Amino acid sequence: MNKKNTRKIQKQDYNSTLQQLQVELVKLQSHIIKNNDKILIIFEGRDASGKDGTIKRIIQHLSPRETRVVALGKPSDRDLSTWYFQRYTSHLPAAQEMVLFNRSWYNRAGVERVMGFCSDEEYHEFIETVALYEQLLVRSGIRLLKYYLDISETEQKRRLKAREQDPLNQWKSSPIDKAAPKYWPQYSEARNIMFARTHHLTAPWTVVRADDKEAARINIIKDMLFRLDYKGKEEALILPDSNIIFNYEEAYLLNGMIAH
Repeated sequence: MNKKNTRKIQKQDYNSTLQQLQVELVKLQSHIIKNNDKILIIFEGRDASGKDGTIKRIIQHLSPRETRVVALGKPSDRDLSTWYFQRYTSHLPAAQEMVLFNRSWYNRAGVERVMGFCSDEEYHEFIETVALYEQLLVRSGIRLLKYYLDISETEQKRRLKAREQDPLNQWKSSPIDKAAPKYWPQYSEARNIMFARTHHLTAPWTVVRADDKEAARINIIKDMLFRLDYKGKEEALILPDSNIIFNYEEAYLLNGMIAH
């Protein structure tokens, strides 16, 4: 596996491949509906890592009745008084549904930990119990995929600056976003602990090298299609690039495959 990404995907190739993959996603959804499947896909990553754009391309041509995107805001006072996983549990997929979490309960392992929005006790309770929670979800029949979009420090700074200057994307810019570069080492440490403690056989982490947005989107969709069952797969189309998307291993923190 190479440390450097493969060449940037050409725009024409990207558009053509994306369209073909979106046809495959429609096939997948038909299978999900027919077989009463329950699909849950988690997207995590640093601020500006490309979660919004990836989710947008996944759902673009899918039925909104059976597809839901969950992007929860700041917890309410009531939320803070309940079991941590409770506010997320109510959004889990029913039969025939695919639910995409744009950030998830892993907020506690990332931004809440780094920015001090939870206590040490709350953080350690989460780290100790999240694998059990996910095992219960999988045992209940939910198919769970967890993606972490990984970008370099230089790319994050570039994207955050561009976001501030873009009148169509300024709504994405928040005080937490603006503070993100300052806390780069702390977020790296929190991410590394999260991987080490929450990567398990029932729900492993899949890491996506996302400095190239288009390549990241294409390979996430390919990986989803590769992992999930449906009839009529175009096998040659959906094979992901292992230089861009791969299951987490500690060695990748050391060899530069995952950004420091």
